[in-house]
Amino acid sequence: MCLKVIPVIDVLNGIVVHAVRGNRSEYKPLQSVLSPSVDAIEVATAFKLHGFSTLYLADIDAILGKTPAFDFYSCIVQMGFDLMVDAGVTDVWVAKNLINCGVSKVIVGTETLQSKVSLRKIVAQVGTDKIIVSFDVKNGKVLTHPVFDGSTDLLELFETFQSIGVSEFLLLDLTRVGSNEGVNVELLKKCSDVLDCGIYVGGGIRSVDDLLKLKELNVLGVLFATALHLGNINIKDLKRLGLL
Repeated sequence: MCLKVIPVIDVLNGIVVHAVRGNRSEYKPLQSVLSPSVDAIEVATAFKLHGFSTLYLADIDAILGKTPAFDFYSCIVQMGFDLMVDAGVTDVWVAKNLINCGVSKVIVGTETLQSKVSLRKIVAQVGTDKIIVSFDVKNGKVLTHPVFDGSTDLLELFETFQSIGVSEFLLLDLTRVGSNEGVNVELLKKCSDVLDCGIYVGGGIRSVDDLLKLKELNVLGVLFATALHLGNINIKDLKRLGLL
């Protein structure tokens, strides 16, 4: 299986920030060896020039309740990216508008999902091939919306969402995002042992060795940012190993 390496852009207050451990009040403007700018279009351009074809955008402003930046998403798509977007999707209207912008994968996060019925409607209207459910995990627990009408147990939620028709998932360990601590492999193995589905992973990636380990575990794709911006993962090495 070919492992997708997917850079992440986190946007908060209109600029690209360095996300660390999910503590959004502490996020700082991005500092990167790849781009001197905190403008999202310029950071995306840097990723494009280095050969990345897929991009994950976390619109934290939208996740926190602001109107999704649909025109901005369209601009990123027009740059030639397969774009995955988490814009705090809670309903069909937002999901369909993301698709209309050209977004290739709509991320539905457990943090913002309000009901199983909402997810069922989104899957029915948008299509299972366009949906990824993100398990937003912090300190070992799945973050769910206060009014969500389902279990907060990770494996039970996996089974529930699969029964609704979801076939791809993201295991996002917010506690490890930006930490350079490595991926929570034990949690990943716990999930993959009981599930026959596509899993993306994010949080804690620190080196090419981490990517190769995840490739051995048949992960569909890996989301990462800090290791790229610090230069700990070298673009030349990604190309040499056939990861880019």
